[in-house]
Amino acid sequence: MQSQNDQILSYLKKGMSLTPLEALQFYGTMRLAARVYELKSKGWPIECERVQMGEVIVGRYSLPVNKDLWP
Repeated sequence: MQSQNDQILSYLKKGMSLTPLEALQFYGTMRLAARVYELKSKGWPIECERVQMGEVIVGRYSLPVNKDLWP
């Protein structure tokens, strides 16, 4: 079975973006920022855009489109 990090990275590599609520629904993690931190420490250039969802602002994480920036 793939780790949460592997699952999240695979999802982002497909050109998708991910919010904490989606990460909870899809992968059962309540700590998306921690998973992103771990992936960034391995060289993945994950970007974070702040988006308004209802009355809260959350991060929407994605990889750059330019795959030359990927490790």
